[in-house]
Parts: sequence; C-alpha cells; structure tokens
Amino acid sequence: DKAEVIQTLLFVGGINTLLQALFGTRLPAVVGGSFAFLVPVTYIINDSSLQRIQDPHTRFIKTMRAIQGALIVAASVQIIFGFSQLWGLFSRFFSPLGMVPVVGLVGFGLFQRGFPALGNCVEIGFPMLLMIIGFSQYLKHVKPLRDFPIFERFPVLICVSIVWIYSVILTACGAYRGKSVTTQMSCRTDRANLISTAPWFFF
Repeated sequence: DKAEVIQTLLFVGGINTLLQALFGTRLPAVVGGSFAFLVPVTYIINDSSLQRIQDPHTRFIKTMRAIQGALIVAASVQIIFGFSQLWGLFSRFFSPLGMVPVVGLVGFGLFQRGFPALGNCVEIGFPMLLMIIGFSQYLKHVKPLRDFPIFERFPVLICVSIVWIYSVILTACGAYRGKSVTTQMSCRTDRANLISTAPWFFF
C-alpha cells in the first residue's frame, strides 16, 4: 500500500511538473503535494468512522478514498475561483510587499525540512545542489536544442536524472561498503525497494 501511494504521488507529480513547465508558469520547480494539506489529511486518517474498520487494507482503501474526495472538493473550489475571475478581485489586495514575506516564510518552512537531509549523504546532495543552482541560474539562457530553453524549463528533472544515475554507479561500485547503516540508508539506491515491489500499473 505504501509503495502504491508513493508511486501514485510521483507519477502525478511528474505529470503536473511537465504540464506547468510546458503550458503553465514555466518555473523551474517540481509540482508536488503541499504541506498545507498534512493537517486535514491527518484529521481524515484519525477519523473515528475509519478507525473502527478492523481490516487494515480495507481501512487504507476507505481512507484514501476520503482523502481523494477532499482533494477533489478543494481543487474544485480553486477552479471555480479561477474561472469566475473572483481571484482577480481579491488579488488587488495582495501587493508584492505583502506577498514577499508569505513566500519567504513558506520557503523557510521547506528549507527546515529539506536542507538538513542534504547532510545525510553529502556526496549526492551537494552535487545535486550545485547542479540545480547552475542549471536554473547560470545556464537558463543556453539553448542546445534550437530555440528551446531546456535548462530553464527542466533543471530539476535533468538534475534528478543525472544524480540518480550517479547514485546507482556509486552503489554498484561499492562506494558505501563499510559505511554506517544511516549512511547506507540515505545514499544507496537499493535500500527502499519501492521500484521493485510496486507494480508498474494498477487499477
């Protein structure tokens, strides 16, 4: 169940990232789940009507359906605000001076969760950080494919692909033999087993 959830999140996140990079805001960012949804999702998981279900797999399926329904309703509200142009009426009250602190606080919140994990595997995290900065900031105007700014559109996708191949090579060459268990869990690519255990397609 855990593998299927992670597989679905990554698959949908990849589709959303490609859509926003090609047709949306075209920002060099990965579109994924927001941390703002963690609190309501936790409340749904701990709901008494779901917790009374004895079978763990059935309880998981019911919980996922409840979460999916809540996300559909939340997305529908955003769609209604967007197509009805009501958001345009409210946006005039949000000046750049007021939005910068909000965006900054969100960024600092993500920084606290993500950046310390870089130290768990420096030989992989540090090259990833350098490539992200280099592709998105210094190579964004380089166009190796005619007039298509590939480094500006897909810096995260390119960096993840390169670093993942680099991690597989390090794991296959035995670079982490004799290392601590924590280092091996953070650096090796053959520890999670999510790719091998999760089905490629499920309905």
